[in-house]
Amino acid sequence: MKTVGSLVTGREVFHLRVDQTVREASRYMTDRRVGAVAVLDGDRLAGVLSERDIMGRVVARGLDPDAVKVAEAMTRELVVADTSESHEDGVRKMKQAGCRHLPVIEGDRFLGMVSLRDLLQVDLSEKDEEIRLLNAYIHYVPPGAEGRH
Repeated sequence: MKTVGSLVTGREVFHLRVDQTVREASRYMTDRRVGAVAVLDGDRLAGVLSERDIMGRVVARGLDPDAVKVAEAMTRELVVADTSESHEDGVRKMKQAGCRHLPVIEGDRFLGMVSLRDLLQVDLSEKDEEIRLLNAYIHYVPPGAEGRH
């Protein structure tokens, strides 16, 4: 069973600073093709900025993305996962919180972000392996049984 920590190990860690503008954040996210990014205040995880945050808290209100800081648009009430939690725990947390991105932490250190897609891919891979093993079991022919009827 995979942990959320194993999913972020070796990945590039994307993050923004609280004092960046929403336009800078939008470009950063677009260039990296990510829908949500952790926001750090120094080394501390201060929030998450998602495409939905930008649309709902800046664009829909007619605010200037060059004037609004990331700290003003980000989500502050975070649901996080510890590195040791299973991918199933991650999916459960996301479902309960109604979110699609989960910051992964170890103690108070931000290590990376997993998406719902990441976690569902793990689940799909595990199910594929179970199906392969079951098929091998069902179609197993013991040695020497080919000639018997």
